[in-house]
Amino acid sequence: MTTTVARVRRVFDEWARSGRAKGMEQGHGPTARQAFDRLGVAPGMRYLDVGCGNGYTVRWAAAVSPDVRAYGIDLSEKMIEQARDATGDVPNITLLSGVFPNASISGTSFDAIFSMEALYYLEDLDEGLTAIAELLVPGGRFACVVDYYEENAASQGWAEDLGLSLHRLSADGWRDAFERAGLTVLEQTRLHPPRAPGQAETWKHTEGSLLTLGERPAAI
Repeated sequence: MTTTVARVRRVFDEWARSGRAKGMEQGHGPTARQAFDRLGVAPGMRYLDVGCGNGYTVRWAAAVSPDVRAYGIDLSEKMIEQARDATGDVPNITLLSGVFPNASISGTSFDAIFSMEALYYLEDLDEGLTAIAELLVPGGRFACVVDYYEENAASQGWAEDLGLSLHRLSADGWRDAFERAGLTVLEQTRLHPPRAPGQAETWKHTEGSLLTLGERPAAI
């Protein structure tokens, strides 16, 4: 394990211990759901969440049908422990702790892959996106959602605050990265959570989360 990977793992293990996993589910859930719904998870499909945290989208996928095989992987062992506690004995869920790309799933193909606020932590982003493209079946879709992107000024200092080296791409940069990996970009848009009456406006309501939705073409 490299020093960079070890640092990222420590951050997320600490967040899990401090109770932030549930807060991340609540904070990201409204926009994550909008992206998840674009994947069209249906009975018989295989689903993967890269950087699954406490596994909330894995549970969404598993709930679609007992015939869905729902997988989640996270670098943080503590996050995966919480995902397992929240999941219980649901038979169509598989949760893995480890670095992505991961040999444990390299022989598995997926109809839908999702990632929320995780890919920019990867040591090699191009390698990660290429692995995702290779894991998808032809016509399979990948939904990537990030809050840390160039157009979101509020995110500018996050890497320094965490003491980590992160990939801060523009919207065009994410599009280019998808295309380098062999993914066709179907949609790129900003996702916004609903704003409750009287709720203060934040960057989540103005800038929003950046969704890039890609598809593996018939021939890659």
